[in-house]
Amino acid sequence: MLNRNKLKAKVIENGFAMKQIAKMLQISESTLYRKINGKSDFTRKEIQDLKEILNLDTKTAEEIFFAE
Repeated sequence: MLNRNKLKAKVIENGFAMKQIAKMLQISESTLYRKINGKSDFTRKEIQDLKEILNLDTKTAEEIFFAE
């Protein structure tokens, strides 16, 4: 389960807007919001890309994308 608050915080911390994140992931903004709201899942590649874009270490990425 996705920790959406932590993901949103990391996006803001890194000075990005959701629109920019969607563009970098090459998905629409509405698709990004569906993923954030749990209506669909991030792909493995999207998670890897977000890890790089947001400078996430493995532990933090796990806490965001694989929260209990």
